[in-house]
Amino acid sequence: MSNTDIWGDLADLFKIFGDSSRIRILYRLLEREYSVNVLADELDMTQSAVSHQLKILKMNKLVRSRREGKQIFYSLADDHVSTILSMGREHIEEM
Repeated sequence: MSNTDIWGDLADLFKIFGDSSRIRILYRLLEREYSVNVLADELDMTQSAVSHQLKILKMNKLVRSRREGKQIFYSLADDHVSTILSMGREHIEEM
């Protein structure tokens, strides 16, 4: 992968973090895995809105899903996601 690709991909990744709904979902997933309906209730969002944001997060490999019967549960994809969130929060709190 060339440096141009890396910079573009990095910029695209940070764009994903540019939506407060997605950040709220990611912070909730720091705690544990959740189903769409529970996330929607706890974040006071519609299930459709949560599903849409989760789709974007999953496409960008920030969350993963697990099926249990008819329910799908979402969690953070890996420790990198929690590191990005915690470093961002640290930076904001130092300002």
